[in-house]
Amino acid sequence: MISDTWHLFNKYMTITMRMPLWALFTLIQPLIWLLIFGALFGKFVQTGEQNYVDFMVPGILIMTVLFGSSWSGVSLLREISAGSVDRMLVAPVSRVAIVLSRVMHSAVQVLAQTLIILIVVWVMGSTISMNPINVVLALTVIFLLGVGFAALSNGFAIILQREEPLVMIGNLMTLPLMFFSSALVPTEFMPKWIQLIAMANPISYAVESVRAILTTPIDTMLFFKGFAIMLVFAFATLAWAVNAFKSLRD
Repeated sequence: MISDTWHLFNKYMTITMRMPLWALFTLIQPLIWLLIFGALFGKFVQTGEQNYVDFMVPGILIMTVLFGSSWSGVSLLREISAGSVDRMLVAPVSRVAIVLSRVMHSAVQVLAQTLIILIVVWVMGSTISMNPINVVLALTVIFLLGVGFAALSNGFAIILQREEPLVMIGNLMTLPLMFFSSALVPTEFMPKWIQLIAMANPISYAVESVRAILTTPIDTMLFFKGFAIMLVFAFATLAWAVNAFKSLRD
């Protein structure tokens, strides 16, 4: 399984490297949001001693993960429709590797994109922590979130077998989840009913965990709480996606 996953992962990464502009194109929207929302809300949202752009950067990083990983299942669905997956199924390839390699490819891709955004906002003058240890810890949470949403997208692709409902679910996994979290606005600014939704939203825990380790003062307890939740989320969704594929093909 490990060798098959590695082989397929390298295959998808090679395809991505042949089209680098497509990966870079997905960075445009988060950066535009950073500029627009930073200019619109910067003077209205007070976050203590922290400026709003620094507060917003973790939310933009998580947004990049959502826009990158929530559409992972579309390419799997197209491979299923083209018969590529059926050809792999008659080969001595691990069934788990077929799903796991795609999920890992999507998570690593968004990991590289978020690292680029971190460098861009630092060059733009953001005062978020660029301590290598803090950055690695934040990227770990981001990677787990990427695994979770890529697994969800691939699982729905396997179950639905149609692109239209998958696109609709992908839309529901991006903007609504972002606005029902603390990515762009502090929790205390939200109405009570949105606060209740945010408590059940994994995006909120990912954002708070990244914010806790990249902005001052650093809150290690809050970081590890989010990290633990993301770890459970990633393993649960990945297990569900793999089981969906195995059940469908058995």
